[in-house]
Amino acid sequence: MFQPRFRMHQHDPILVVEDEPDAIILLQHAFAKAGIRNPVHTAHDGDHAIAYLRGEGRYADRSANPLPHLVLLDLKLPRCSGLEVLEWIRAQPEFRGLPVVVLTSSKERSDVRRAYVGGANSYLVKPSSLAGLIELVTAFRDYWLVHNEPPPAPASTAIA
Repeated sequence: MFQPRFRMHQHDPILVVEDEPDAIILLQHAFAKAGIRNPVHTAHDGDHAIAYLRGEGRYADRSANPLPHLVLLDLKLPRCSGLEVLEWIRAQPEFRGLPVVVLTSSKERSDVRRAYVGGANSYLVKPSSLAGLIELVTAFRDYWLVHNEPPPAPASTAIA
């Protein structure tokens, strides 16, 4: 069995921004099947994603809500859209290097273009089956967690 050597440490958190609870459960299942053991934190809309990254309100405790080392971002979110979250992330100097992978059901060329212009590092379309999701998550793992050289941790989490 393939035993990946992770470049992104398994304790490095991933923030999943997704408004559908069933999609989060399926994604967590796919992560487990792919051997991704990183802590996964969730934000259920764009406003919560920004509050999480700012460390505001219920996200103020950084030991419980650490800054992520990678964001998986849905585009179709209530309140503040995924594209607006992406724009906000890229406007913050401390998050400009934070990898943001769009994971959405939209295949619209205009969404793909706007995501990349807005600073997305990758654009993945959610498959319609669990087997397809596991295959996609395994490819995500191999690229983003095994082969990709991650940027340094965000400034507020870096060890001096």
